[in-house]
Amino acid sequence: MTGREVEDLLRVLAPQVLGVLVRRHGQFSACEDAVQEALLAAATQWPDRGAPENPRAWLLTVAGRRLTDEWRSERARRDREVAVALREPAYAAVTPPADEDGSDSDDSLTLLLLCCHPALPRSAQLALTLRAVGGLTTAQIARAFLVPEATMGQRIRRAKQRVEAAGARFVMPAPAERDERLRTVRHVLYLIFNEGYTASSGAELHRAELTGEAIRLTRQLRRALPDDGEVAGLLALMLLTDAHRDARTGPGGELVPLAEQDRARWDRAAIAEGVALVTEALTWSPPGPYQLQAAIAAVHAEAPSAERTDWRQIVALYRVLAGLAPNPMVTLNRAAAVAMVDGPRAGLALLAPLDADDRVAGHHRLAAVRAHLLELAGEPAAAREAYLLAARRTTSLPEQRYLELRAARLGERR
Repeated sequence: MTGREVEDLLRVLAPQVLGVLVRRHGQFSACEDAVQEALLAAATQWPDRGAPENPRAWLLTVAGRRLTDEWRSERARRDREVAVALREPAYAAVTPPADEDGSDSDDSLTLLLLCCHPALPRSAQLALTLRAVGGLTTAQIARAFLVPEATMGQRIRRAKQRVEAAGARFVMPAPAERDERLRTVRHVLYLIFNEGYTASSGAELHRAELTGEAIRLTRQLRRALPDDGEVAGLLALMLLTDAHRDARTGPGGELVPLAEQDRARWDRAAIAEGVALVTEALTWSPPGPYQLQAAIAAVHAEAPSAERTDWRQIVALYRVLAGLAPNPMVTLNRAAAVAMVDGPRAGLALLAPLDADDRVAGHHRLAAVRAHLLELAGEPAAAREAYLLAARRTTSLPEQRYLELRAARLGERR
């Protein structure tokens, strides 16, 4: 097996193995550490020696032995009482029972819900989901979020401690709590995707490892919840958005806005899958925020050009979205769409109230959208100042360079 094939296999198996161990032993933190050690051993050995006949059973055995060694070491160090140290029956031998060799999709869903426990801050939910369910190493997660490995390690350790301190159990929550937790799971996966698609800081516009992982995990969630229209909408939104990835940057890595992209470079297979998903979901599921965003993305994806986009349909969809899930980012996008139908002044009027909204007033996107609409309205001086303000506010170097270039071009016209 190649190293990439091993890595892909381990990411699929990681939540299954962790789910079995946590269900069997409890002690989420210790089990997660043991699984990470087993994954590391597999990543080191399997590319040269080949994967074992039953890779999942191998990981369960190795991780179980790590748990046994750790608990024995703890007993020796702290002289724990035997009853405490041996409170779980399957303690020394960790050969998986025959009925546990199959798929563990239910455990994976339970694990996702656990990683998105309400006791955790959002940053911890993101990190813990990527490590425990995604199978990424601490180093990979740290690189993706541009923080030191030690910092990310501390964040993950604290997250696991908080989950255990909150008394969280490895069981499917009651229906009311489950629905609320699922909303959090969808949001966490959406945030992981967004951070990968447009990195919030650093020199790279994309972080493909995050977008790829978000799509993989959402596919997994879709398999576990085929009757959840919002999961289908979320997956469709990710596929339709990611389909633009290759066209979003030029030869030098510069950002290319949607209107200027070479649509021949869009991923038509991803677009077809995304359109089919959202179209089918909307036939039987009440429309939710992710389905509506996916429907908007589908209109963009099916348009032959920016000029021939059905902007009136997009405005109508944003109107419904704003009524269902109002937030300033929806208003920003709606303003840009309204400008294409009713003119830039109408779009600017929608932006005005956002200056008093603390959630977005200092965000670079508000300044960037205003700059674009001012440019369309024939106010180059005001547009230039807004572009420069947006450039100062963003921490993404590709976005900063793009905004500064737009400002410079306007300066040359004066």
